[in-house]
Amino acid sequence: MSLTDELAFFDATAQADLVRRGEVQALELVDASISRIESLDPSLNAVITQMFDVARAAARGPLPDGPFRGVPFLLKDLIASYEGVRMASGSVALQDFVPDHDSELVRRLKRAGLIILGKTNTPEFGILPTTEPRLFGASRNPWSPTRTAGGSSGGSAAAVASGMVPMAHANDGAGSIRIPASCCGVFGLKPTRGRNPLGPDFGTS
Repeated sequence: MSLTDELAFFDATAQADLVRRGEVQALELVDASISRIESLDPSLNAVITQMFDVARAAARGPLPDGPFRGVPFLLKDLIASYEGVRMASGSVALQDFVPDHDSELVRRLKRAGLIILGKTNTPEFGILPTTEPRLFGASRNPWSPTRTAGGSSGGSAAAVASGMVPMAHANDGAGSIRIPASCCGVFGLKPTRGRNPLGPDFGTS
C-alpha cells in the first residue's frame, strides 16, 4: 500500500499526531490528499474549487500550533468565505463572486492548524437535500456513484467518505449535515445553533 493510500485511513486526530511527533510532514499529508482528489474527484465531483498551490504554500510555511496542525481540510462552498477564492454557493448568479476577506469561522479553522485544499460542492444556496447544482453538476456517492451523496453538504461528505481528506466543513439548517452523513456513511457533527460564528457577513440569531 502506498503512503497516499495508507494515510487515507488515518482520521484527523491521527494525522495531527503524526505531524506532532515528526513522523510525517504537513506537506506529505497535503500531497497525499491532493493525489486522492486528483484520482477520485473526476468520478465523484466533490471538489469544485481547487486551492492546491495555496495549500502547499501553507504546508511549507510556519503553521499554528493548533490541535489539527498540518491536517488537510476542505471547505464547503457556502457561507464560509475565504479571501481571494470564489464562493459561488452553487449558484450561477454568484459564479464570479470572490470574497475580499476570511469569515471568522475560516480564521478559526486556520488557527486550529488545518490546511484548506479546496471547496466542496453544494446545491444552490444549500436549499435542497441533494447536491446537484446546475452550475457544477451532481456530486456522487463514493459507495455507489449512481446514488446521491445527499445535501446540502454532499460534496464534503463524499470527499470524506472516499478518503480525500479526513474531515471537511459542512453546515446544517434542516439536515444538510445529517442527510449526507447518512447517505455516505460518515460521522456528521451538527453543533448547537450559534456555537460556530457566521460573521462578519451573517448574524447568528
